[in-house]
Amino acid sequence: MKKDKLHIHWYPGHIAKAERALKEKLNLVDVVIEVLDARLPMSSSYNDIKKLLGDKPRLLLLNKSDLVEKDELKSWVKLIEEQTGCPVLAVDTKSFKCMPQIEKIVQKLSEPRIQAMMAKGLLRRPARVVVVGLPNVGKSSIINKLTRSTKTKVGAKAGVTRQQQWVRINPNIDLLDTPGIIPMKQEDQMKAKKLAFVNSVSENAYSTEIVAKELLDIVSNNEKYAQAFKDFYKVDELTIDKIALKRNWIRKGKVKVDEENVQSTFEPDSERCAHYIMKDFRDGKIGKFILDNIEDYKI
Repeated sequence: MKKDKLHIHWYPGHIAKAERALKEKLNLVDVVIEVLDARLPMSSSYNDIKKLLGDKPRLLLLNKSDLVEKDELKSWVKLIEEQTGCPVLAVDTKSFKCMPQIEKIVQKLSEPRIQAMMAKGLLRRPARVVVVGLPNVGKSSIINKLTRSTKTKVGAKAGVTRQQQWVRINPNIDLLDTPGIIPMKQEDQMKAKKLAFVNSVSENAYSTEIVAKELLDIVSNNEKYAQAFKDFYKVDELTIDKIALKRNWIRKGKVKVDEENVQSTFEPDSERCAHYIMKDFRDGKIGKFILDNIEDYKI
């Protein structure tokens, strides 16, 4: 197991280009739908969102809500509404029962700008909306649900959507699809780690073994979460080696005793184990977790 500490540096060129393009097109839209990962209600937000959007009204969607505890999420919804002054909805793209609410809120938020436009003698037009969010928070999946189609490209890799296009949601709403936004500089490494946990950072930016170790370290600080991991892997200590040995994930090595004798040895396959830990966590198999601490964000 590598002893390196996780330190993430990333900012793919196509995302930088997309952010610049988004800034140029923001004057075309009335409302912004910001998609957040419910497992990271604050860490999956864009640091300079107000600076980027100006006074554009926002609807915040806490996506992947099926992967977190409902009662905990309710507290987060209330806190974010209080701190941002924006409407907040918890959603998941599997059931997506919130479509009528989203349409109603978008139309309400867009009405002041449309009324101002009509006061100048222009004809009423559909509300214009843009969806923003970090890579892999489920932005494209939400767009597919909103448009009731699979026209936009959806994938599990961070930054998969790279082109912009207008999409008709209904006769009253037009939506601009854009790639996910990501900060140019990631100075908060704890936030960066958490984004790696939920696959919002390209896997090329980190070692899976180190990320898995960091995840185990963080959940170990929460008794409830730590117990969920221990119960799932049936171990009494949260280390990659312990989990690997319990699952019989081992690899064979050889040790030379002398020039004539070579003995086979077995050791934990930490790389394979790390891969499965991250997959189990991201798929929600271990349990339902919110990795941000709400007490850290209360004013």
